[in-house]
Amino acid sequence: MIDFTESQLERYSRHILLDSVGVEGQQKLLRSRVLIIGAGGLGAPAAMYCAAAGIGTIGIVDADAVEVSNLQRQIIHFTDDLGSAKVSSAREKMEAINPDVTVEPIKAFVNASNISDIIDGYDFVIDGTDNFATKFLINDACVMLDTPFSHGGILRFNGQTMTVLPKESACYRCVFHKPPPKNMIPTCSEAGVLGAVAGMLGTVQAAEALKYITGAGEVLADALLTFDALPMNFRKVKLKRNPNCAVCSERPSITELRDEEQTVCDLK
Repeated sequence: MIDFTESQLERYSRHILLDSVGVEGQQKLLRSRVLIIGAGGLGAPAAMYCAAAGIGTIGIVDADAVEVSNLQRQIIHFTDDLGSAKVSSAREKMEAINPDVTVEPIKAFVNASNISDIIDGYDFVIDGTDNFATKFLINDACVMLDTPFSHGGILRFNGQTMTVLPKESACYRCVFHKPPPKNMIPTCSEAGVLGAVAGMLGTVQAAEALKYITGAGEVLADALLTFDALPMNFRKVKLKRNPNCAVCSERPSITELRDEEQTVCDLK
């Protein structure tokens, strides 16, 4: 049980007023641990909303430094942060918006050898990465560790997201099976992306984390939410677990984590 200070009651008052969150839900948030992999276009808004919401501990993973081309969409980084490690820049803004949170910066590329140790101990993972290989690795690791996560991807004016509850709902590999051939999908540096699209999707991913932790509403399990921001059309497609999935079926063919060939697909 967490005894709220008067300042905390005021800070989180709009959450506490919600019947589906309330005091108990806010206490769950303050006790929770969320890991965000990627401090870019998706991870930036997700990190800010998780911090503002009072997620007690937020891990943020990224190996890159802030570049000027990031600033069009990665709103957690400012012009003065150019050249700084993204995890350091993100931590500064997250702690500034909410001193209640503990931020764990992890400056690293996730790979098959370290991802299990990175994910271990977190309640929920937000995938804000920019390549198919890492997305499949995150999926496989979360399924094996029984850690729920939110997948997200963007390109041009489009976004897609789904939430995976291991052994309960369809996983990313149930739907997409394996990474596409190299050079089949253009990079965002080739095809572009509308900056606000990253904010739209990253915010949905943060909402999924908050809903999962508090138990409010229904997460996007067994569903793929897609949108096209040009006509502003949203579509939710129902999904089912693949009984022959290579990683989450009863007889999986993938039983050890492995690194796929890196293929850039979208902007983080």
